[in-house]
Amino acid sequence: MNITGNTIFIPGATSGLGLGLALRFQAAGNHVIIGGRRTELLDRIVEENPGIGAVQIDTADASSIERATQQVVAEHPGLDTVILMAGIMEPEDLHTADFLETAERTIATNLLGPIRLIAALVPHLASRPSATIMTVSSGLAFVPLPATPSYSATKAAIHSFSQSLRVQLADTSIQVLELAPPAVATSLMGQEDDPNAMPVDEFLDETMSILASQPDAREILVSRVGFLRFAEREGRFDDVLDLLSRHG
Repeated sequence: MNITGNTIFIPGATSGLGLGLALRFQAAGNHVIIGGRRTELLDRIVEENPGIGAVQIDTADASSIERATQQVVAEHPGLDTVILMAGIMEPEDLHTADFLETAERTIATNLLGPIRLIAALVPHLASRPSATIMTVSSGLAFVPLPATPSYSATKAAIHSFSQSLRVQLADTSIQVLELAPPAVATSLMGQEDDPNAMPVDEFLDETMSILASQPDAREILVSRVGFLRFAEREGRFDDVLDLLSRHG
């Protein structure tokens, strides 16, 4: 991926890592369009960051995705990059059926949302001379956090889907990247003050450095995520799962 000169759509960029990446990419010389559900928040970000575009989108709603992607392509025909940041993470207790509502909401947002966005945007992206789809999984795609089983499962599914997507789109102009963050100090699961979470700026610095120095990378892995990403390969899976089972 060339990190400058792109037109980038980032659904799920009104806070946390999504907003952080949006601002970093804008500073690197890209035209960025952010997406989110709350129009008042979108308006404030646009006002505070001249040059950023915005579109209202609910990535758990198929009709909202259809409307928003049509709007983005119509208003920004140079669109050549999408970063699929939107996601939710909530604890679940699997002892009773009460968890099902959370599981369904998580799957709709974290798995069906990106798949629907990809379906809507691939025809346009494939028409560009060079394009990028960046999916967002997690270190928990590789060792699950038992307290958030549906979140972990959706991220494992995104990892698998990204691999298949990359193979199928190899005959197009679209590069498929997978960003797999570790725990980062954002509002996701209240990790803002977690001393074990990676500071946001540190994550953004390392991510942008990897993208700049490794333009052909398939997985964007900051150093801290290796603990999870390579646990099974290194024979640590059971120990890491046991460690994660004590948290959340």
